[in-house]
Parts: sequence; C-alpha cells; structure tokens
Amino acid sequence: MDISFFFKGLIVGFLIATPVGAVGMLCIQRTLNDGKLHGIFSGLGAATADAIYGIIAAFGLTFISSFLLKEQTLLRLFGGIFLCYIGVKIFLSKPGQQVTSGNSSSYISDYISTLFLTLANPITFLAFAAVFAGLGVVSISGHYVSAVLLVTGVFVGSELWWFTLSTVAGKFLGNLTYSKLTWLNRISGAVITGIGLLVLLSVIT
Repeated sequence: MDISFFFKGLIVGFLIATPVGAVGMLCIQRTLNDGKLHGIFSGLGAATADAIYGIIAAFGLTFISSFLLKEQTLLRLFGGIFLCYIGVKIFLSKPGQQVTSGNSSSYISDYISTLFLTLANPITFLAFAAVFAGLGVVSISGHYVSAVLLVTGVFVGSELWWFTLSTVAGKFLGNLTYSKLTWLNRISGAVITGIGLLVLLSVIT
C-alpha cells in the first residue's frame, strides 16, 4: 500500500476543482443567499462527481469512458440546458424567495443539482485522465488499494476546495443587504446562464 497515492489524489482533486466556473458561482450564490451549509452541500455534489470520474480514470473502466466520450455531445447539451434553467431561475429570484429553512430536502437538492451538473461535463474525465497520466498512475487498475487511495484523495481534495470557497464566501454573508443579495442573484444568474449558452453554442457549432 502506497499512501502517496492518497496525497497525489488530494492534490489533483483540489486543483481540478479550483477553477471557478458555473458550479463555483452556484456554490457562492447559495452560500451568500442561504448559508454556508448550502454551499458546502453544493460542493459535496461536485466533489462526488469528481470522485466518480476519478474512479473511471483510475480503474481504467474503458467501457464507461468510451460511452462518455461517444455521448459527450448529448451530455453537454443536457448540461447547457440545465445551466440555463438554473441561471434564469436564480436571476428572477429574490432573496426572500430562497429556501432558507435548512431542511434536509433543500440540502439534498443542492447536492443532486451540482452532482449532475458536474457529471454532465465529460471534459472533467479527460482532465483526470491527463493529470493521472502526467503523475504516472494510469496503470493501477489492478492495484485496487492504490486506486481506492487515489480516488479517496480526489474526493477529499475536491471537497476541501469547496469547503474553503464556502467558508470564504460565508464571511461576507453578514455584510450583504437585501439589495446587494438581489444584485448578486442577477449577476450570478446572468453568468451561469451565459456559461450555459456557451456550452449549447459549442454543441451546435
């Protein structure tokens, strides 16, 4: 058992999660509107998706990776439409209309939405495959303990980033007025919708 695989996975998971795209904007928006836990659960969904793609890359599940690459147009189409839906919904919402009760169903909704958004982007799988290749860990499909350590590290590293992002965003929560939160929704919604439209444009061109 080589514990270094865990730390390699941790670094990879953290770095791949770091770019603040649509999911990052969504995590920040939910943290500032609904509270830190909503941001953390949103990040947990993204981290789970990263771990799933890490499993595919680490265990060499070629039949799944082939399907993802073959159907990436459909997946990106779904992801683009879902992003536009979420973006428009956020843009039109007001802080008082947000789910702030903190009940388990709202946390589950946060988790599932970011899980599917991240899974709808097969580029994430390609990123893991490329980074794993660079680290020389592309041929561990038969070494299950090492692969498990690697994927566990990916999950922990990814969630570490989302926890950090939610914590930092949560520091600004007390300084935001209703008016500022409304503008935050509009800006976040516009950015997320714009990303969704770019994804759809990439599909049809």
